[in-house]
Amino acid sequence: MIAQVQPLLMTAPEYLAWEAEQSYRHEYIEGQVYAMAGGTLPHNDIAVNLTSALRNFLRGTGCKARMSDARVRISEKGPYFYPDIVVSCDERDRRARDCLSYPKLIVEVLSPSTSGFDRGDKFRFYRQISTLEEYVLIDAEKVGIDCYRKTSAGKWELTAYPEAAPVLELASLGFHCPLELVYEEVEFIESADNLKV
Repeated sequence: MIAQVQPLLMTAPEYLAWEAEQSYRHEYIEGQVYAMAGGTLPHNDIAVNLTSALRNFLRGTGCKARMSDARVRISEKGPYFYPDIVVSCDERDRRARDCLSYPKLIVEVLSPSTSGFDRGDKFRFYRQISTLEEYVLIDAEKVGIDCYRKTSAGKWELTAYPEAAPVLELASLGFHCPLELVYEEVEFIESADNLKV
């Protein structure tokens, strides 16, 4: 989740060296560095719930689920992002130390300030990763998940939950779980409409 641009222009190697010395995470796009914003507790709960379910499911498969400290690179020149959840089944990523380059699944938990970027430009960048098969956007303010799947023809198709089903399917991994598990113990903030008498 990107917050603010730092007044720095740097190359990708300069960014990687600089980022290694920082106490906070920063994403990198076309020479600019962006500080990561903190997420809400519901945002964190959703990411923990799905990561936990995926880690148990993937145990022993050669695939690995990682959370928000796992950096993904689109190319050596960038951009570099920190998705909320990323799954890679590629042996090259198992040996990686700084960045994942071959993800199969990327999940972003949406916040109002970054939703437009996650749905637009960030998805455009992610689509450049040849190994990516699914991109999932999870709403942190109400129950709602958009799952984009790459077809055999190379097109991206949207499946929206809960409209499609009460069970989330991640076809790239053969994973299914009830939406209740993704949103387990998540407390939503009541909207003004809910407060009207």
